[in-house]
Amino acid sequence: MLIAFNKPFGVLCQFTNERTGPPRPTLADFVAVPDVYPAGRLDLDSEGLLLLTDDGRLQARIADPRFKLPKTYLVQVEGEPEDAALAALRSGVRLKDGMTLPAEAERIAIPPLWPRDPPVRFRKSVPDCWLQLTIREGRNRQVRRMTAAVGLPTLRLVRWAIGGVTLDGIAPGEWRQVAAQDWR
Repeated sequence: MLIAFNKPFGVLCQFTNERTGPPRPTLADFVAVPDVYPAGRLDLDSEGLLLLTDDGRLQARIADPRFKLPKTYLVQVEGEPEDAALAALRSGVRLKDGMTLPAEAERIAIPPLWPRDPPVRFRKSVPDCWLQLTIREGRNRQVRRMTAAVGLPTLRLVRWAIGGVTLDGIAPGEWRQVAAQDWR
């Protein structure tokens, strides 16, 4: 079984909340399917596509960077990207843990996404724009670190696609079952 879930902002990417402090929503609050586990992760402050499966081999194939499965993100950044910033993303960016693989990077129009709760802070004096980035690895907070490295801090991050599976038609907090052959 393979499930495509649209993880809302602020939801933990696990089925239990083992943190001390205020309770946070988890996958268990949205996906009442036994014995499925996330294939990869999304940070608490990121939104979008998360694949869950009950097949350990499929989970490893989706999550393991060795297979270089493309992951596409819609990224709202602070600032206006210059050609040099986009070129740097396309050729690979030096981070503290080494060079990234080249990304597909382009500026896009404001995507027709759902409103985020809480909304992204708006500042009249600081412009922002949207990028579409496709990467084939999965380092910790990689997209945020890549955009920051080229002078474009991330304001909002939505994973839109993993392989051939997209969020198209899946509202935040909702999920649908995906045919296993469709994820490639």
